[in-house]
Amino acid sequence: MLNYAATPPLAAMAETDSRQLIAAELRSLIARIEISMRLIDAAMEPEDDSAIVSANLGSTEIVVLDDVTPRYATASAALNACRAELARALQKLSESGNSA
Repeated sequence: MLNYAATPPLAAMAETDSRQLIAAELRSLIARIEISMRLIDAAMEPEDDSAIVSANLGSTEIVVLDDVTPRYATASAALNACRAELARALQKLSESGNSA
């Protein structure tokens, strides 16, 4: 967990500086979310496609129970929604900076 005890309060900074700091933090969060989404995508990919194909050719009685993919898909959707909202917040912040 990060320790923000030594972080100077935003109220003591110039408005432009605090806006830039907030924008940088939003961009950082967006990048971290994108990394998490790539990790989830990689975890959902089958490790060996050839094993699945050969198993499917040999029998029609194969049933694959996958209880992890729905949870990964749900987590990915939640991260996608977070990323969209953070991007929206970043856009609103940049719009408020242009009007000043």
